[in-house]
Amino acid sequence: MDDFAKALNQHDYTFEKGQIVSGIIVQHTSDGVYVDIGGKSTGFVPLKEAALDSNSDLVEIFPLNEEFKFLIIGDQNAEGQVKLSVRKLQLQQAWDHITELVETGQTVQMLVTRTNKGGVIGKVGGLRGFVPRSHLLEKDNLESLVGQSLTVNFLEVNRENNKLVLSQRSAILAAKMDKITVGTLVAGKVARIEPYGVFIDLNGVTGLLHITQVSSLRVDSLNQLFKVGQEVQVIVLNIDEYKSRISLSTKILENYPGEILENFDEVMKKASERVEKALERLQEKE
Repeated sequence: MDDFAKALNQHDYTFEKGQIVSGIIVQHTSDGVYVDIGGKSTGFVPLKEAALDSNSDLVEIFPLNEEFKFLIIGDQNAEGQVKLSVRKLQLQQAWDHITELVETGQTVQMLVTRTNKGGVIGKVGGLRGFVPRSHLLEKDNLESLVGQSLTVNFLEVNRENNKLVLSQRSAILAAKMDKITVGTLVAGKVARIEPYGVFIDLNGVTGLLHITQVSSLRVDSLNQLFKVGQEVQVIVLNIDEYKSRISLSTKILENYPGEILENFDEVMKKASERVEKALERLQEKE
């Protein structure tokens, strides 16, 4: 025993808060799990720190004699024992993964678990996420969404406050925007007319035909050329994915300045035949 004690003293078993260690499960109790991490005393995982899922069965997720990684969340006590956590380690890993997804602009799946007056709450890779009512496709019967998996993207990601706000509507919009490319001719319907331009519905995505992009000549009144519900052909001029904005143009379909003001229907009718020349004009400007 004296030799064993001397051998222990020859090793540095100092563990620090924030350190990740490996350990072998040695005992289950009603309060948590004891783990051999190679120190003078076993480490302890309290029940609430065992997993992200608070309903997890300790015996199932931590079989005896199996090795796992743990995060040290408390300094050594007088007996050399440290407090360990798997939940916080999983939380760190989940946030690291979410950060990667945000940087690459990927969508994620959120399993809806419950609702409140403001929207729905669910799980995203082990993290708690919230989708405001205004960012849902189904805004009236929120209870019908419980148990469903929604495709969402990120509105607000705050790791320090464990705040994750998501949008289903923006994810659907982004998916539709991915199908639209700069320089292509697309068909749409006039959704709204404003003094500064015409908003065109492109199968669920709205683009702006600014008044300066209607014709090479000055346009005095958009209402003389456009009507709500009218079908039009437009060229995609620019896509700002960050702001979800699509800029459109019809003036580059003109064979001469002001043609669309004189013969709007003819320009629309032959729009597909004019695309090649329109693209050449775009490239010249670039």
